[in-house]
Amino acid sequence: MPKLQMLNVDDHPHDQLEWKESEVPFLCNGCKELGFGLCYECPNNGCNFILHEECTIRRPAPPFQQFFKRCNFEFYKKNPLPGIRTCDACALDIQGYLYQCSHGDFDLHPCCANLPPVFSLSDTNMKIYLRKEIKSKCLKCQTMNRPAGKVQGLSYVSSDGSFCYHVACLKEACLDNWKRGYLKLDVVADDKKKALALQNLAPKEVALRGGQGQSSKNMKGIKWLLIFLKLVVSAVFGEPFTLISTLFQISQN
Repeated sequence: MPKLQMLNVDDHPHDQLEWKESEVPFLCNGCKELGFGLCYECPNNGCNFILHEECTIRRPAPPFQQFFKRCNFEFYKKNPLPGIRTCDACALDIQGYLYQCSHGDFDLHPCCANLPPVFSLSDTNMKIYLRKEIKSKCLKCQTMNRPAGKVQGLSYVSSDGSFCYHVACLKEACLDNWKRGYLKLDVVADDKKKALALQNLAPKEVALRGGQGQSSKNMKGIKWLLIFLKLVVSAVFGEPFTLISTLFQISQN
């Protein structure tokens, strides 16, 4: 789908934003969430205003509408209701732009409203599916359910059911990797940070696989783990995803 090279915005002192691919992670001025890759950025020197692509799109309904039956989502730049709202896809608090159900029951970050219900990459035969209920433990938190009393959110599950990741846990892990300085431009030259970022994404699985040697069975398991992680990262944060996709080349070293 063709993109607008320049975008007019009504809540920014400068008239237009330029469509580009950010070379570094950024915090979106619209939804206040971490972003990578394609975005709209102010071209004026000294101005750091930047928006996710998804924060400039007014989507009539999320692609996973079946999880929110009889709900019509409307876009808002500010929460129209009192109190803190939580995203029903990623289970994290909403700080800025949002989609809200017309009944006030559900809320979504703009990026979360664009999560693909099924996702695959051209170089793999694995698919991941967005699910509301899961039957296996999340690779990050090692539980099937988020803490009781909180919004559970959605999860991605591999086509064979062997891998699962809460969308919330993935966003938290990537934000943590960014704060720790693991996501840098020169990731190819820094294998240590690349390994630490990968370990932070799936600590138990990476430790388990790392302790089982170089057997063909174990290396195959590592390969499928890396493919799954690449799929969920790409589904949540977008593809191409140069800064993080290079992490998964570690299996070739």
